[in-house]
Amino acid sequence: MSTPTSDSYIALNALTRFKDQEGHFHFAADKQAVQQYIATQIEPHRKTFASVRERLDYLVSNNYYDEAVLHAYDKPFLEELFALAHAQHFEFPSLMGAMKFYTSYALRSDDKKTYLECFEERAVMCALFLAQGDTSRARALTLDIIANRFQPATPTFLNAGKKRRGEFISCYLLRIEDNMESIARGIATSLQLSKRGGGVALCLTNLRETGAPIKGFENQASGIVPVMKLLEDTFSYANQLGQRQGAGAVYLHAHHPDIMRFLDTKRENADEKVRIKSLSLGVVVPNITFTLAKENKDMALFSPYDVQKVYGCALSDISVSEKYDELLACDQIKKTYISARKFFQTIAELQFESGYPYLLFEDTVNERNPHKKAGRIVMSNLCSEIAQVSTPSTFNADLQFTHIGEDICCNLGSLNIAAVMDAAPDFPRIVKDAIYALDSVSRSSDLQCAPSVKKGNERNHAVGLGAMNLHGFLATHKIAYASAEAVDFTDMFFYTLAYHAFSASCDLAQTMGAFAGFEQSEYADGSYFKKYTEHDITPATTRVAELLHECGLALPTREQWIALAARIAKGGLANAHLMAVAPTGSISYLSSCTPSLQPVVSPVETRKEGKVGRVYVPAYSIDNDNYRYYEQGAYDVGFEAIIDIVAAAQKHVDQAISLTLFMTSQATTRDLNRAYIYAFKKKCNSIYYVRIRQDVLEGSEHLESDEVFAPPQGDKPFRCDGSAECQACMI
Repeated sequence: MSTPTSDSYIALNALTRFKDQEGHFHFAADKQAVQQYIATQIEPHRKTFASVRERLDYLVSNNYYDEAVLHAYDKPFLEELFALAHAQHFEFPSLMGAMKFYTSYALRSDDKKTYLECFEERAVMCALFLAQGDTSRARALTLDIIANRFQPATPTFLNAGKKRRGEFISCYLLRIEDNMESIARGIATSLQLSKRGGGVALCLTNLRETGAPIKGFENQASGIVPVMKLLEDTFSYANQLGQRQGAGAVYLHAHHPDIMRFLDTKRENADEKVRIKSLSLGVVVPNITFTLAKENKDMALFSPYDVQKVYGCALSDISVSEKYDELLACDQIKKTYISARKFFQTIAELQFESGYPYLLFEDTVNERNPHKKAGRIVMSNLCSEIAQVSTPSTFNADLQFTHIGEDICCNLGSLNIAAVMDAAPDFPRIVKDAIYALDSVSRSSDLQCAPSVKKGNERNHAVGLGAMNLHGFLATHKIAYASAEAVDFTDMFFYTLAYHAFSASCDLAQTMGAFAGFEQSEYADGSYFKKYTEHDITPATTRVAELLHECGLALPTREQWIALAARIAKGGLANAHLMAVAPTGSISYLSSCTPSLQPVVSPVETRKEGKVGRVYVPAYSIDNDNYRYYEQGAYDVGFEAIIDIVAAAQKHVDQAISLTLFMTSQATTRDLNRAYIYAFKKKCNSIYYVRIRQDVLEGSEHLESDEVFAPPQGDKPFRCDGSAECQACMI
């Protein structure tokens, strides 16, 4: 047998793209590639130790590990837990998973030349941190992470247990109010949070529009674009020790007078003075905007400056849908007009060019908001899955707070649906440990640099437990993604997940106390749970009923929900929010599973990975038997199938779901408009990216990349025929 060369793993991985003489794919070659990669690229550069104790002493004394995390446990337990982790004989299921771990997560020496951790050791350190001294939970979390049942989000998994680190929180959301002090604080806070490794989103809706008065002088305000440019520079400057680039998003209400300027910053031919290259854009769209487009009417854009003067509150704190006619009739509020259909067409054109903007359906998220008395949901985050109330802060001229409002952070983690279903009888325990783990993140993070975020976190302890590998589970059980059975399973899975998440938070409240404001929430009066306590919920298809029985997943009954709602009313919940489904891009590659709730882009995806170049990523547990259930990928199933899946989960998710739309280069702006209205009607909370696949020449390789958004060739704007039923607009 020949000795493997340093790049033999690349050749083995490439075999997964080809069939043998019998027409079978070489999927097993990817597992061989993992072995060769570890043997040639990792093992020669791994520091070894004679014992667990020697290793920990070295890493603590050299400022790699945080001694405080280890001191919460006695040394015999630490030795036992590391031994237990190694006894699981973990192997990466795919080359991509191994490469993702060792390039992005594993602890390395300061000169980056030596690996100081394997996956099992990173899992243990993460579990020790999350368990906060509870040995039984540390043991369970270690096994769950190694078995890929539960995967903390990147900031947590990357930083847990390290001495020199960023924060553990995935994302932050900040309001900016209409004054220079708030703008300055927003920029400064964004810089501080980016330095610590989280993505930051900011609401710009309340900033006065271009040409608005300043101190009574007309036509003085510069509008929102200069603030966007400042923020873009802020995020590009900040990174976490070179491991995570600063990333930011800005959200603007559809009825803000600068909305078209806001959108035009993403045009490819925009002037460099206004063009926004790296900042993500999101638009908050109320129901009235869809109504006006359906009726082929102009939409009024309302001056935030005037709204503040007339109503005594910010534009974002008003329901534009409810107040639209009243705002129109008010002579004291300046308004301009644009075509509602042109607005949606512009969004579609820009999404073809850049993938942006995200869309947040304002009235949908606020109808579901269990904290209506606390305020309104006015924005989302960098990945459009966070939906929480925020309140304004005020400042002195020296930028000191005169009133600290509540801004938002969220602590994320995901269940691997296939792995959890393999352990379905243990489902309640897995969910409980995951909720407790995410709660630990909220209580362990240092947010002194952002007082409004700190206050919001201390009062709410919001977490976002999500899920990934839906397509992987469906395919390995021979269920087509675009099927009634797939929608039914998604519905039942998240229905069950919601029950156990709420139960876990209620248990946690017995020791940690209820979140502030619980008594004013719809959890306290039970109205949030009526969808469960007033109706029996059971599988709609025979196949799913049989599958749940085979796996051993017990669905909660109506009686159990009634008892849980009563228990919550009495004891409270520790967390104001519990569930959110993130896109899971990085951690799904790490876990070698399909991302979030979306279908794979192809049975074997092609990625660009650093110096290696192209890496081929076979779908989760793909073989020649289940290949056909992966063959119809994200660009083939149609947007309706993806939206149906997300809508089924959204019924049970108290925040939002990162919904990515996939379009071929033959799609038009009309097709995108049809997708918006379909998602809106199906009560999805938001739309994340739009990804466009380019056709390639026959025989060449097709490259999929999350980072590449190319405009379609030959796409032409549709023409509206002027009627209220115009099919071009599909609204």
